Amino acid sequence: MPLRRKLLYLVMSLALLVGLGALLLPSPVTVSVSTVEQGPFALVVEEEGRMQLRDPHTVSAPISGFLRRVTMEPGDTVSAGDALFELEAMPSPSLDPRAREQAREAVSAARARLELAEAELEIRRTQLRVAESELQRLETLHGQQFVSTEQLERSRGQRDASRAAERSARHAVEIATFELEAARTTLAIQDGERAPASQPTLTVRAPIDGTILARPRCCEGPINAGEAVLEIGDLEQLEARVDLLSMDAVQVEPGTRVELTRWGRDDALQGVVRRVEPRGFERTSALGVEEFRVPVLIRIETARETWQRLGDGYRVEARFVLWEDTEVLQIPSSALFRSDEQWQVFSIDQQRAVRRDVRIGHRSGASVQIIDGLSAGETIIVHPSDQVGDGVRVRPDRN
Repeated sequence: MPLRRKLLYLVMSLALLVGLGALLLPSPVTVSVSTVEQGPFALVVEEEGRMQLRDPHTVSAPISGFLRRVTMEPGDTVSAGDALFELEAMPSPSLDPRAREQAREAVSAARARLELAEAELEIRRTQLRVAESELQRLETLHGQQFVSTEQLERSRGQRDASRAAERSARHAVEIATFELEAARTTLAIQDGERAPASQPTLTVRAPIDGTILARPRCCEGPINAGEAVLEIGDLEQLEARVDLLSMDAVQVEPGTRVELTRWGRDDALQGVVRRVEPRGFERTSALGVEEFRVPVLIRIETARETWQRLGDGYRVEARFVLWEDTEVLQIPSSALFRSDEQWQVFSIDQQRAVRRDVRIGHRSGASVQIIDGLSAGETIIVHPSDQVGDGVRVRPDRN
């Protein structure tokens, strides 16, 4: 066989072997990748909250009575001392037929007692006139020494006794007159009769300068002492309240920077934590999980003109910045996995996956800080599947 033909067969055999080897090799694994970045990084806690007034005032009825219609409406502004609402005496109760007949009898009895007292007064006045006349006569005779001093003194004592009896009878007539008027008033009561307009009323005034927030009572009617009528607050004292999980609340302290977002506009409001309440409470989540939460109060630092449309009870979302830096090496947390208590990632070197040990720092949402093990600009695999291993050929999919 000629040498040229042998070489041709050899080349064809080698090509066939190379083709078969290529067919038998596993195809590269398609992976999602990301780049190790260095830039601003913040450790945050995010939670939903609401706006509330720091020092609201509930204006209640100081006494029981009849509330006149409240004309103030939510949104109205008031100044300290402005009239808010008025209370008047309760309407007179109605009388049933039996009580009305008893009232008529009471009027007749009171009229009879008055007549008796007036007759007694006439008697006492007559006795007083007789006693005074007798005393004058005896004084004249005593001056002429026709009667003794003892008789004169006895007559003067009778005069004083008659004067006292006349004064007592006069007071009895006044008492009987008052009793008759009271009985007539009871008899004159109509069903549910309101107090006359001329009767004095109790005016309740605003304790502070502020805005009407709510009106629990608007219509006239009987009201009990202590029942709320209006709620007033100063909208300049609005603050945000966020109920954090207790494990997050222990990381927050007064002065922590907070960003309030999704309050109705794109610009975030800047604030700081004013106070972390010392006592938490238990709340059941929408999923039925019992959670222990702690109220955190936030003072808004942004100018009031920016968020003047916010009101009491409005919803906000708070972003607590626990730690931040401008130059932090970071990767997506989905690139991390653990192996033998060690955090690792897969980087890509010459189209092959390389297992790398890393040391992590803070976690925040979908990002994690890398302290050691990677450099900025390296390509890493995110969401590595079980097909990815050390040295496995990979094909990056950056879509």
